[in-house]
Amino acid sequence: MRISELAESVGLSRATLLYYEKLGLLKGKRQANGYRVYTDVDRQRLRLMQKLQAGGLSLQECHACLDGKLDRDMLGQRLAVLDAELTEKTRSRDLLAALLGQSSLKGWHEEVERVAPDLHRAWLISQGFSSAEAGLVALVSKDMNAHDAYMAGFMDVFADLDWWGPGMTEATRRALALVPFAPETLLEIGCGPGMATMTLAEATTSRITATDTAEVALNKLRSRIAARSLNDRIEVQNVDMAAIPAPERPWDVIWSEGSAYILGVEKALADWRALLRPGGVLVFSDMVWRTGKPDDEVRAFWAAGYPAMATPATRVAQARRARYRVLGHFDMGHEAMDTYYRPLAARLDALEPRLEGARVLEDLRREIAVLEAGRGQFGYEMFVLERV
Repeated sequence: MRISELAESVGLSRATLLYYEKLGLLKGKRQANGYRVYTDVDRQRLRLMQKLQAGGLSLQECHACLDGKLDRDMLGQRLAVLDAELTEKTRSRDLLAALLGQSSLKGWHEEVERVAPDLHRAWLISQGFSSAEAGLVALVSKDMNAHDAYMAGFMDVFADLDWWGPGMTEATRRALALVPFAPETLLEIGCGPGMATMTLAEATTSRITATDTAEVALNKLRSRIAARSLNDRIEVQNVDMAAIPAPERPWDVIWSEGSAYILGVEKALADWRALLRPGGVLVFSDMVWRTGKPDDEVRAFWAAGYPAMATPATRVAQARRARYRVLGHFDMGHEAMDTYYRPLAARLDALEPRLEGARVLEDLRREIAVLEAGRGQFGYEMFVLERV
């Protein structure tokens, strides 16, 4: 066959075949009239070469293989490169599918929260989430596509619980005793159903503004306030903790039990300082490490669940850098953990038939299991800080 016929039979251009001739990959026979002619062996050689190229070999490497000079080391290196490329492309494909809502983004959110938490939250806000919702996506639901459904299940679990995080009345009173003055005004951030709110109202004469974004929790607090006729002293507001308006008069005390982690402790220290009067006090509690060598299971759980978790010493150093004087801090103890986790476990048992297979049930079950396996390795710490 002539070169144009050969080109058509293998789907290549005449110019490409002439280039292959120049490289020695193809050798036609020139007739007396000057035309090149090729046989079916040449066509098969080209077909084989196309298959080799599809495997990622260069023309030079194809030439070597066709001439029987197979370099196994070279092929092994090429295979390793292709494996790496496939892994990367698969990762890219999985991310695109997840962003389109075709699969879970949980692992991706966990990784981004670990390596770039501030930009993670900013990106979530750019996708239309409020700052409070962004924090919940980053640390609770961990999947912006499934966030609404996850939080619906989450609220179903917590709706009937009094404590939405580790705490107890004695710890609230102990922290309040470290405040060196009787506060006239107090802002509570992340008040939940209001267990700490009621203790603060009983132990002080402050005018309290209690804020949260979970309306089901705020309604429980409103009922508690009405039952104790405290409407004249406690105002309840649905406010994003990252968007609290500046008051006409800075607050004497800001109180946040178990909520600063949603915003990020360092950001909370900076943002909330601006709302305090000079000499005002910030009180917050946070999950902290009690050991530098936690069990692998415990470390892995919190690396995904709360990658910014730190030791009390680290939090103290962060507070000082943020221009606070540390008035005191203390371990809230096993009782504070049990006050939260025991009713939570009972609630999960009651809801298991309804939530069977739901990720929120699996996540909370695992957290309770890690608590039991890792007692003494982590816990809640209360911090009392004075703005300087």
